[in-house]
Amino acid sequence: MTRVLLTGGSGFIAAHTLDVLLKRGHSVVSTVRTQDKADKIKADNKEAVEKGQLSFAIVPDIAQEGAFDKAVISDPPFEAVLHTASPFHFNVTDVQKDLLDPAVIGTTGILKSVKKSAPSVKRVVITSSFAALVNPGKGNWPGHVYSEEDWNPITFEEAQENASAGYRASKTFAEKAAWEFLEKEKPHFTIATINPPLVFGPIIHALDSLDNLNTSNQRILAAAQGRWKDEIAATGVHLWVDVRDVAEAHVAAAEKEEAANKRFFTVAGHFSNKEIAQIVKKNFPQFKDLPGDSTPGGDYPEGGIEKGYFSFNNKRSIEILGLKYKSFEDSIVDTVKSFQAKGL
Repeated sequence: MTRVLLTGGSGFIAAHTLDVLLKRGHSVVSTVRTQDKADKIKADNKEAVEKGQLSFAIVPDIAQEGAFDKAVISDPPFEAVLHTASPFHFNVTDVQKDLLDPAVIGTTGILKSVKKSAPSVKRVVITSSFAALVNPGKGNWPGHVYSEEDWNPITFEEAQENASAGYRASKTFAEKAAWEFLEKEKPHFTIATINPPLVFGPIIHALDSLDNLNTSNQRILAAAQGRWKDEIAATGVHLWVDVRDVAEAHVAAAEKEEAANKRFFTVAGHFSNKEIAQIVKKNFPQFKDLPGDSTPGGDYPEGGIEKGYFSFNNKRSIEILGLKYKSFEDSIVDTVKSFQAKGL
């Protein structure tokens, strides 16, 4: 059993990561912003709390200097830190304050705190994103194979243009800051980053309303609620992964020695919004106003994936982390079922 600090425990990916950690027998302290968030996680994990396998640390603002100084100190001491806390939303008024600072300062802040006060930590796993790999300026980039070797070339000036550019920059700058910290500070621990594209999958964390759904899953909800009956929304990035595989990746990256100081592009395959609509219609025919086969929009680029779109290399995540990726249909069906459990 390993003692693990999990940051941002109330999030979509973090809730599944916590589930994997507890099932594997690890002892976990989860950071949350408020006591109310801690209470909600407690309610979902009563058995783990009662037997002392799960406890909490309140970190109100990860962008504050020294935010994690107290949280990293534990008895028994931590051996691993899984840092999932970072903003992913486009409800932004100030890119610097709402996106860049929490991502970059939160990441460098936890690394500084671990180096200073948690000498027993051997591995820090950081939730990054495909946003830190993708080169938006290349568009569909037919023939290119994205891998862990790629970096988003976005500049600080470009980050200020809009919320989506700010989000991509926040993931890129935060991850680059982590690798720079490793190089300059030469800490006692190694790091690993997890870089997923759009993350679908069932909701298991406390959610006051489906309106507060994670950004990627919102398109599945839109299909199920009949908002695509006249036209299916454009897909955007045609890469996906299931949240349960992302959670497995975080835990495996903490457990496996050979994951040290590596990035992991965790991607299951290509998808389109049209395929989401077809899967929802096939498996949930009781829903009203679902788009049909002739409904426009949401398809792959002209020429299809093979001729008109970039590809990907996920071998490292399979060979080192042992991931066995879930099927697209299973992921979408399980996601909709979780919506139904939340009152869709």
